Amino acid sequence: MLPDGGLQSVICLAGLAFAGVSAGLLVSGGVFTVLLSVGLVPRFAGITHTGKKIFLYEEMVVCGTLFSNVLSVFEKPISSFRQAAWPAGESGRLLDAAAFCLLILFGLFAGIFVGCLALAIAEMLDSIPVFSRRISFRRGLGTAIFCVAAGKLAGSLYYFFGGFPAR
Repeated sequence: MLPDGGLQSVICLAGLAFAGVSAGLLVSGGVFTVLLSVGLVPRFAGITHTGKKIFLYEEMVVCGTLFSNVLSVFEKPISSFRQAAWPAGESGRLLDAAAFCLLILFGLFAGIFVGCLALAIAEMLDSIPVFSRRISFRRGLGTAIFCVAAGKLAGSLYYFFGGFPAR
């Protein structure tokens, strides 16, 4: 036995790690399922006439997701590494300017991707009228969709104006 309840804390940490990895796999599987069912990658390949490179596009989506997950999990160690590798000074300012430019570029591409994803999902919403007829939901469908959109807008505004505590 380990002192101070060491074995118990190891078991607890192992359980938390298992739950975290399981939840992460579940969420990432759901995200990739949505991307595949919407058909966003083949649509981009069709628009750009680069159908031969569709596997490359899919691999880039997977690699980008993995890279962003690593950055979100190890955010503090990466920023500490940057401060140790490039201390403040002229090179630090240059690196900050380059990071700012990359952030703008990332924001542009992320916005384009989210916009295309929203349009692809909107095309899939043709299934809503069929579903509403099957469950006899005859009135208020537009109101229900508007309420969902208004709730998302209110939550976003609340978040962006500091409503949620910083982590």
